[in-house]
Amino acid sequence: MKTQFLLTVAQGKRLIAKAFVKLPEVQSKLKEGRILLISGTTNAYIAQELLKEIGVTESFDPGAFYRGITVPAGQKINGRPFSGDVYIVNGKWEKGATIDKVAADMGNGDIIVKGANAVNLCDRTAGILIGNAAGGTAMHLMGAYYGRRARIYIAAGVEKLVSEPIADLVKKMCDTDVPGPRLMSIPGEVFTELDALESLFGVKASLVAKGGVLGAEGGAYFLCEGSEENINALNDAVRVLHGEGNLAF
Repeated sequence: MKTQFLLTVAQGKRLIAKAFVKLPEVQSKLKEGRILLISGTTNAYIAQELLKEIGVTESFDPGAFYRGITVPAGQKINGRPFSGDVYIVNGKWEKGATIDKVAADMGNGDIIVKGANAVNLCDRTAGILIGNAAGGTAMHLMGAYYGRRARIYIAAGVEKLVSEPIADLVKKMCDTDVPGPRLMSIPGEVFTELDALESLFGVKASLVAKGGVLGAEGGAYFLCEGSEENINALNDAVRVLHGEGNLAF
């Protein structure tokens, strides 16, 4: 059985979040271990779902969960104060933590989740824009991954897809005559809407088209194939996702 549907960027982020928190390794670390969500818009959705999983009812402001953010030229954002990354230790939220303070505590198999600005699905690699001269949060992430074998997930929607290899884009963006931010390749397991659909509903998912207007800009059409039971469950979930609006900034 097959189904086809459109998801906006925000709806795709919510799908990624709902699927990510149900991964067995995430559920395991929620019980015993550490999970660190580095601030970012996709991770804001994941943070909401993770905090819900551990029964946290305190307010979490997803519209302030970012450091750097991309907006159209001249657009202003709220400027609400950043309150830290989301750090969960043995099922408890340690409020106010930031990656620079806790990365050294992340050990073998602990989970760090980072967003991305560029994703190549052909080789499942990702890159992030770097505006900080010292490398920003990525440098702490590298130490946890290479030095202590923390597990990194790169949660990013298919709107971040690029056509060239990430390594080639890094070389171009870091050239000495290029103004603006640099691009850095980061290690980890890429997790997009395609992965979310397959892991959450047991279907085979394909990205078949993109774009639209009136809020569908950046949206994506997905074609999924699976059992009647799985497709029916997916269609029910998509109807709920269609009620998801954009974050308020």
